[in-house]
Amino acid sequence: MFSYLIRKIFSTIISILLIFTLAFIMFRLLPGDPISLMFRDPRLNKDQVDYLMRVFGLDKPLWEQYFIYIINALRGNLGISFYYKQPVSGILIERLVNTLILLIPSTICSILLGVVTGSISAWKKNNFIDKFISGFSLVLYTLPTYWLGGLLIILSIYFLRLPVTGMYNYGVQYSGLIDKIADLLTHMLLPFVTLTLVSYGSFTMITRSALVDISTEDFVKASYAIGYSEKRIFMRVLLKNVSLPILSMSAIAIGTSVAGAVLTETVFAWPGVGRLIYDAVMNRDYPLLQGSFLIISISVVLANTIADLLYGILDPRVRAGGQ
Repeated sequence: MFSYLIRKIFSTIISILLIFTLAFIMFRLLPGDPISLMFRDPRLNKDQVDYLMRVFGLDKPLWEQYFIYIINALRGNLGISFYYKQPVSGILIERLVNTLILLIPSTICSILLGVVTGSISAWKKNNFIDKFISGFSLVLYTLPTYWLGGLLIILSIYFLRLPVTGMYNYGVQYSGLIDKIADLLTHMLLPFVTLTLVSYGSFTMITRSALVDISTEDFVKASYAIGYSEKRIFMRVLLKNVSLPILSMSAIAIGTSVAGAVLTETVFAWPGVGRLIYDAVMNRDYPLLQGSFLIISISVVLANTIADLLYGILDPRVRAGGQ
């Protein structure tokens, strides 16, 4: 297990360095002069542009810019936003908190609901319950996020009377922390339901598919031959062995949740990372896009590393290298 741990940590470090390198190269291949984007003033003359290039270190060779970029990124300095004129790291931290408030509960809820209904569907394979759950999950999986969000907004306006944009009511003086949390929860309900329903379908189908596939393995047939009851085989054998694909899918979902939900956050004007990425694209804010890319990519790599380590604990064949 120790050697397996060392290998995974080493591969994670290499992956993160490659992400830094890719981010540096990719955003310098984009068209446009960064100084012209940052200071949209036609009165800038060549001397002023050269001065700004020196201030931001853009006059240095690319290899020197790369090492300065790596050192600054490791220190948490991701540059200055062109649009907000503020440090990128501070903007990302503020928006990341808002995203995690919304995404973590919806991701956990979709995982739990998907595993439960997927297990029921596999248990009742080929009967009416299975067909209903599979069909319902497939419909939710294929629904466009913006369409479902728009539908919930229409329902809220005419029937539910729930707030449909933002995190809080602007200009409201709260009498205490409980009132503020209650206002947050009412604003959070519609985007939470949207994200949960969209993610729920994939977890249901993956759980059902994995359980049905494993049920045909020889060790399952051997369990029947020994005389184990069907319920015991399902709970002790099938669910235990299906934990690996569910864990893998959950790690990817949690890792990518840091990216926010661009469509959902845009539809409901939720001030998270997803909405921030949308605004950065519209404003050509390259430092903010680069910082967002780094945070998202590193989160996905770390989530997958944690999943790989849990693989090694749950399945000895993984840490033995398949031997």
